[in-house]
Amino acid sequence: MSYVFGFLTPVPVANKQAYIDSANAAWPLFKDYGALGMTEGWQADVPDGEVTSFPMAVKREEGEVVVFSSVMWPDKATADTCMASMETDERWQQMTMPFDGKRMIYGGFETVFEV
Repeated sequence: MSYVFGFLTPVPVANKQAYIDSANAAWPLFKDYGALGMTEGWQADVPDGEVTSFPMAVKREEGEVVVFSSVMWPDKATADTCMASMETDERWQQMTMPFDGKRMIYGGFETVFEV
């Protein structure tokens, strides 16, 4: 089984291409650190909730969409090595985030079912 690092983040609609460009720039770094794959999902059908929802989780504001993303890893140790590199590898420092990282929610998950 593999390890998945996932995150949700609000992104201004006007920054869609900048977000795509950022993802394209990040993939080679993730791959260098052992990532198996990466997905970036732009909001298409994300309803508001009454108790909880993706928009509520990231405190989506007017003019923003929710992005749902994941990076697949062979194991947690490989993912942890990559995450630690974000403090030391200058290539990460050169990237810009076209969104408010303070409202990003994220976490790592061990897969229990995979096809």
